[in-house]
Amino acid sequence: MTTDHPNRRQILKTTAAASAVAAVSFPHIANAQGANNETIKVGLIGCGGRGTGAITQALKADPNTTFWAAADAFEAPLKRCANNVAALGERAKVAPERQFVGLDAYQKLIDSGVDVVLLCGPPGFRPKHIQAATAAGKHMFIEKPMAVDPASLRAVLKSAREAEAKGLSIQHGFCWRFAPGVIAGYEKVHSGDLGAVKSIYGTYLTSPVRPLANDAKKPEGMGDHEWHVANWINFDYLSGGPILEQAIHTVDKVAWAMKDALPIAAVANGGKIGRTDPGNVYDHNSVVYEYEGGVFAHVGQRQIPGCHNEVIDRVVCENGTMIGPGRCYTKDTSGKTTWRFSGEETNMYQNEHDELFAALRSGKQIKSADYMCNSTGLALLGTLAAYTGQRVTWDEMMNSPLDLGPDDFAFEDDFTPGPLPIPGQFKIS
Repeated sequence: MTTDHPNRRQILKTTAAASAVAAVSFPHIANAQGANNETIKVGLIGCGGRGTGAITQALKADPNTTFWAAADAFEAPLKRCANNVAALGERAKVAPERQFVGLDAYQKLIDSGVDVVLLCGPPGFRPKHIQAATAAGKHMFIEKPMAVDPASLRAVLKSAREAEAKGLSIQHGFCWRFAPGVIAGYEKVHSGDLGAVKSIYGTYLTSPVRPLANDAKKPEGMGDHEWHVANWINFDYLSGGPILEQAIHTVDKVAWAMKDALPIAAVANGGKIGRTDPGNVYDHNSVVYEYEGGVFAHVGQRQIPGCHNEVIDRVVCENGTMIGPGRCYTKDTSGKTTWRFSGEETNMYQNEHDELFAALRSGKQIKSADYMCNSTGLALLGTLAAYTGQRVTWDEMMNSPLDLGPDDFAFEDDFTPGPLPIPGQFKIS
């Protein structure tokens, strides 16, 4: 499971940095100051459910945006997305000549004249898509996570530095950071009213997401990669596994509670017991993150049918606990509710795009790539601690040569993903 291509990605370390906005002179959106009303051409890479939502929200965020181009590895989701979004009106109707299908569709979209690219494809493609969009000088909305292994995370960090230097905006897809009730809850934590954070316990317990059938087999005549991409959530080199692909939202709220400080290390358990499909990702994980000052953050993740489901965050402080997400509330040490969010809730997914397009119009740069990479790294740290069965430090994870898949491939290529990781045997160096 270690890399066969040790020189193909550059190593780059980073320190934690929160999302920031700074005034710059923007490429592509001419005279992006004040009353500028030039049409912003938006391209969507990855036309599944999340991608369809993202392009819809981008169009609603600014009255002078247009659905310029769409790209997907497969034609069916692209056509479905284009048809659904077209109901929003003329500017939501992507022209047939700018609907691109195939593994190279992302590059055709980037070369089509777009101003902003929404990156919503499988996470395994994210580093390549970010690199290409950065090279072409495109602003980006990037869905979580940023990468699926340490090698690709370092590649993304390199591209992020280049994007920042070019004045490009990068907006993140950690949606809970845009939910008013959740923002208010974490403001309570950070205000000091509850005292210092002592521990955190977050859960993301759900049913499986698009699992392969237990007896699933690759259809006759279909290449390995084509089958994997069609079922990407089940293979680690494309999804990163359930902590990175789904429970990263809980992991990100751990980072939020800790003011995005980097952890020291993680210890974890995990495995695959409820599912017996041919994929190679776990269906449950339990992670403990260790922070300075003796603070430990616990994340429980599960995707097994027939079990108790919940998504709850509990930030335990000296004088009480903040509980979320949604309409967050606080309790004192006796269990009495001391505060509950009562303000107006707005759509967090829409808020992401409202902020991005408002920044583009005002000539401000959104710089959230470092922060996105740190939360991705936190999820990756927990995943690798479970895979190895070892205490893995942040530095060990960031410097690991682990690389789960090839940079380039064709649908018809032969490729066998690594076996299901066995703790005590799996290595990251």
